[in-house]
Amino acid sequence: MDATDLARWQFAITTVYHYLFVPITIGMSAIVAVFHTAWVRTRNEQWLRLAKFFGKLFLINFALGLVTGIVQEFQFGMNWSDYSRFVGDIFGAPLAIEALLAFFLESTFLGLWIFGWGRIPETLHAATMWVVHIGTVLSAYFILAANSFMQHPVGYTYNRATGRAELTDFIAVLTNKVQLVTFPHVVLAAYMTGAAVVMGVALWLMRREAQRADDDAQPVERTDAPMYRRAARIGALVTLVAAIGVTVTGDVQGKIMTEVQPMKMAAAEALYESVPAGEGAPFSVLTIGSLDGSHANALIEVPGLLSFLATGDVDGAVQGINDLKAAYAETYGASGNPLVADPDTAYVPNIPTTYWTFRLMVGLGMAGAAVSLAVLWLTRRGRTPSSRWLAYAAVATPFLPLFANSFGWIFTEVGRQPWVVFGLMTTASGVSPGVSIGEVITSMTVFTLLYGALAVVEVKLFLHYVRKGAEPFEQPQDPADRDEDAPLVFAY
Repeated sequence: MDATDLARWQFAITTVYHYLFVPITIGMSAIVAVFHTAWVRTRNEQWLRLAKFFGKLFLINFALGLVTGIVQEFQFGMNWSDYSRFVGDIFGAPLAIEALLAFFLESTFLGLWIFGWGRIPETLHAATMWVVHIGTVLSAYFILAANSFMQHPVGYTYNRATGRAELTDFIAVLTNKVQLVTFPHVVLAAYMTGAAVVMGVALWLMRREAQRADDDAQPVERTDAPMYRRAARIGALVTLVAAIGVTVTGDVQGKIMTEVQPMKMAAAEALYESVPAGEGAPFSVLTIGSLDGSHANALIEVPGLLSFLATGDVDGAVQGINDLKAAYAETYGASGNPLVADPDTAYVPNIPTTYWTFRLMVGLGMAGAAVSLAVLWLTRRGRTPSSRWLAYAAVATPFLPLFANSFGWIFTEVGRQPWVVFGLMTTASGVSPGVSIGEVITSMTVFTLLYGALAVVEVKLFLHYVRKGAEPFEQPQDPADRDEDAPLVFAY
């Protein structure tokens, strides 16, 4: 294992870890904003209690996401200096706008939401969380614009004299066709994840309250179970609707992916031989690969489904790994460009990883949608069930779309290999030339241990506040009645 492999492992560990918090932040910010707005409109105390309760969980997640995201920037300079030098002119604009506009929008208005209770008009206070949510969505847009350039480079010229890609059309980067389909897919997946967290937490608390009512022989309506049931149903409904949106956008994304990165679609199916038009490429549920990795045998497959996913036609032609490998070697291997021409490069990603992460992404997402549908059915007409099944569902539900998101990104990034920028620069060409194996191991070990410690803090804090549940209702103070000289205190 060389420095390139270790640098890839470090980036994978820190990125996947950081992305555990991102979709929850986007999704939960919207739901907390909905709860807060509902309180302002209806004056129903349950909405305020839910807004404050899930707001606490959101803040814990936001803080950890912020800390872990900062590390991503370090690695571009430490382990990937050649890549940063090559693509810096392109990446600089969207990432700078993300930091200066989106991130500061999030952090500034989140501060107003935290400290604004009883200090600013309630309507304006509720609006601050909507601005936070808008900031998270804008942040996702600009970061995805940068990533979409890596998948499908546009709006640039390659300067051979300097060995750098130079920006020529910033609007083209922002409206990259990969970006335009990836953005709604990722944001909808984030809504699905954040809503699943709300649904899972509310289910657990609803069951606990219902059991307490049974133990105390009191009507369940006198507990907080109906409030948590309402939150669980909202979470389940958003999860289900978002899952439908993820499915639709994912279908469109698959066709765009086949157009710009046909090798990724072939690797997702372990399709080694091309399937001509009229025959229809099947989609396998289970495949066993050969020991030498030269072919794969499908055990369970759906006829024509891969052709439909790739082209929209069950009889459409799909290129296979072997033909694409030969075409890439001829196109890029003989290009004379040192950033892509390498006789040791096979231009083929890791097939087992690509194959299984694609199926785990789809399977876990479908499971999350199925659970949300079951929750809506079991809690219909005022029901507050307290069965053991709900406890298992409450624990598992948040992880299904969360891990589906992670596997989706692993598929997206691994399936692009060996490219760091498709068709322009291989991953091996982007690593820092002066970084040794020992240096990468040291930084990777430090970051991994630090992230492990942060995970313990995150889980303990999150579970602590989940167990406490929503605080009793307390009427917010009217800003007009507050002493202007009163010290500013943290709301939680």
